[in-house]
Amino acid sequence: MFDEKDCRFAATHEWACVADGVATVGISDHAQKEISDIVFVELPKPGARVEQGKACAVIESVKAAADFFAPVSGAVVEVNDAIVDNPALVNQAPHGDGWFFKIKMAKPAEMDVLMDFEAYQRSASH
Repeated sequence: MFDEKDCRFAATHEWACVADGVATVGISDHAQKEISDIVFVELPKPGARVEQGKACAVIESVKAAADFFAPVSGAVVEVNDAIVDNPALVNQAPHGDGWFFKIKMAKPAEMDVLMDFEAYQRSASH
């Protein structure tokens, strides 16, 4: 479980929590509520390079499909196969078992442009 207060957030509702240069990423609780019932998640393959702000995964709900944008740049080192098999985990625990993948960060300073939890809460409520 990742405490959302320890995570950083993109304006596009992705979160990143970092430990030892590796960012675990997912979508915010606010975003999963907006997206509604998630029925499909397509993740990048391990080893794929992702770039901050660029689409790298797809989320589909009963309402629509949405891109997932990488909150930081780097190489994907692990994916959460559990959400591929059971996409509802993203709705049930977006900061827990519903994480998306892990990125070995290429540019740790990119975390500085992401919002802290309080700033994200203010931006998401508008």
